[in-house]
Amino acid sequence: MKHRKALILVMFATIALASTGLPSCSLRGGKTKPAYPPAEASGAVDLLHGQAVSDSFRWLEDSNSIETTRWVRRENSLTKRTLAPLEQARLSIAKELECVYSVDSISAVHPHSNRYFTTRHRGLSNHNQVYMAKEDPTGIASLVLDPNAFSTNGAASLDWWYPSPDGSLIAYGRSNNGSELSTLYVRNVVTGEDLPDVIPFTQYCRVAWNPNGTGFYYNRSPDPATVPSGEGNFHMRVYYHALGSPWQQDRNIWGEGRPIDEEPRPYATSDGKHVLLNFYRDPARNDLFLKSMNPEEPFVPVIDGEQAITTGDVFNGTLYLRTNRDAPRFRICTATVDQPGPKSWHELIGQQKGVISDFLVVGGRIVLHIVEDVHSRLLLYDLQGNFLSEVQLPGLGMVADLAGGPESSDLFFSYSSWIQPPVSFRYSLQSGELDELWKTDCPVDLSDFVTKQIWYSSADGTRVPMFVIARRGVPLDGTNPTLLYGYGGFNVSLFPSYRPRIIPFLLRGGVWALANIRGGGEMGQLWHEAGRRENKQRSFEDFYAAAEALIALGYTKPRYLACKGGSNGGLLIGAAITQRPDLFQAALSQVPLMDMLRFNLFGMGAQWVHEYGDPNKREEFAWLRAYSPYHNVVDGTDYPAVLLVTAEADNRVHPCHALKMAARLQQATSGCRPILIRVEGKAGHGAGKPLNMKIHNQSEDWVFLMWQLGMLNGETNGDDCSSWSRSREQ
Repeated sequence: MKHRKALILVMFATIALASTGLPSCSLRGGKTKPAYPPAEASGAVDLLHGQAVSDSFRWLEDSNSIETTRWVRRENSLTKRTLAPLEQARLSIAKELECVYSVDSISAVHPHSNRYFTTRHRGLSNHNQVYMAKEDPTGIASLVLDPNAFSTNGAASLDWWYPSPDGSLIAYGRSNNGSELSTLYVRNVVTGEDLPDVIPFTQYCRVAWNPNGTGFYYNRSPDPATVPSGEGNFHMRVYYHALGSPWQQDRNIWGEGRPIDEEPRPYATSDGKHVLLNFYRDPARNDLFLKSMNPEEPFVPVIDGEQAITTGDVFNGTLYLRTNRDAPRFRICTATVDQPGPKSWHELIGQQKGVISDFLVVGGRIVLHIVEDVHSRLLLYDLQGNFLSEVQLPGLGMVADLAGGPESSDLFFSYSSWIQPPVSFRYSLQSGELDELWKTDCPVDLSDFVTKQIWYSSADGTRVPMFVIARRGVPLDGTNPTLLYGYGGFNVSLFPSYRPRIIPFLLRGGVWALANIRGGGEMGQLWHEAGRRENKQRSFEDFYAAAEALIALGYTKPRYLACKGGSNGGLLIGAAITQRPDLFQAALSQVPLMDMLRFNLFGMGAQWVHEYGDPNKREEFAWLRAYSPYHNVVDGTDYPAVLLVTAEADNRVHPCHALKMAARLQQATSGCRPILIRVEGKAGHGAGKPLNMKIHNQSEDWVFLMWQLGMLNGETNGDDCSSWSRSREQ
């Protein structure tokens, strides 16, 4: 065993690049500032709330102009030329990623009556497939949806899928090139044929089937041609569709006269008799409505207009609610379906030490998924709120895909941690036995790597958790190449789940760290509130404090430290580049927001003013202007090496954020470390990206970061998967 492990680690450590072809002065940059493609700096100046604000690269907001297209083509060419000497190393990393991604895997089970659905990944196929087994979840499963057959190049993807109550039908969404602009189809899982029902404009859709599978509620966006320019993501409505009828005749159930940025989504309750309508006013609050399955009957409010998050379910006539109303870490309440409002709520299970992340009614039990100190616990209660037992999990990891029917005696879920591949489990509520159904393999022995959770102090004294993953006994001499990752927004929580893409970095001696900074939801409502809107700067300060903690503990130094984030996390990296350029050697910012004074004008930005603030309001403009990365680039600063990544079809964050930031940084930097941008074609914000594209892009991201962290000395093209398998068998 030790011999196999050592052989694999040596293979990674000795994969070498014979000649980088880079200037001899440094592995990380040339002797002089690179010759960037010309980008004319216009004299655009806005007077905003009495302040003159320049916007020299506003012309890059027009993605379709000849000037922008030409500039993007030249920038992509520059990135390709700059990284070309590292191509052998990139190919090596790509092969390693192919190995860790090419293993077969099976998700947790999703039961629907006597049918059991799983998603499965086979080898290097671009997309997961949907399988179904009858009677026994471990029995022979048949393929019912294969997104790999949607297109020849993997550009078409499966966005979402919802089986009918008896599992005989599946409503599913398809889109192209990562756009998430879905079209809804309905498939008969017995015949494998799609029904005539085809509904367009169903991006970010949720489907709530009626009990007998003859129709469903769903949300749909308008035809973009029927609304003002730029509002195609808004004006969402909920409709009822009867199978076999034209979608144009679907009954409009909800949305007329409502705010245009409202995103209502319907959910069928466990009893199959009711529909819950859930829509978020902002990431810190939602409204919840309830109705019977009868399309003729109206919705009635469960909670409306309060600063709280509430989700629910109905079983045996009782409405069960998970809410952070009067409980920042959530509690479980009950009410009747006839009187569902807060005045009729009764607390069933009180607030816990950790955050109640989810709940489920299964087999006469209430299952609570609690996240405590950023890891999962599963607690079982009876329907009267009495604690029964705890499901003993394998370690300090994360539960996902919690599933089970209200009449079932089995609970299904998956479990993983940073370096523990996913395991699919079945837990018997009758016997208390936890059975492993499927386990995802990893071709690399990761037993030499350990995860530590470190708590450090931020600038205001708040204690913040961070995970650090590194080789056992890593020397604390400050010389380890380290990558710090963060997000910190929208109440999104980053949990310890398996990330095979970090394996090539770990096996080369890298230290990978993730900081659970404020703005996320890891510690509940107050953690989110402490890092949003006027408090946004705190999430950035938490991130810098994490970097400083890694340095103080001896893991690394600024010249060996890189940072990475995407979307809201890309904004985080933009702030890190401009506020603390001294702290990082390199930065990778993916599909980022960068212009926080105009973010509300593009993509889905108007829906995010609740998280960031409204630049049209004087006070909130001041918050945004203080940290907006694009507006805080300073001429003559020696900025870290930067790779910005965006995509042509990003329907969420407009590519202009990354384009403008790249042009401004290239203009301003005084150093020779490269400022690069990659604009991906036939791709969007990230969802639905085919595996072959993921591997190519991730290998390019890694080779950029490893180059800047000095990790590619002497690398050549590496071995393929077959050599890994042979070494493990020796």
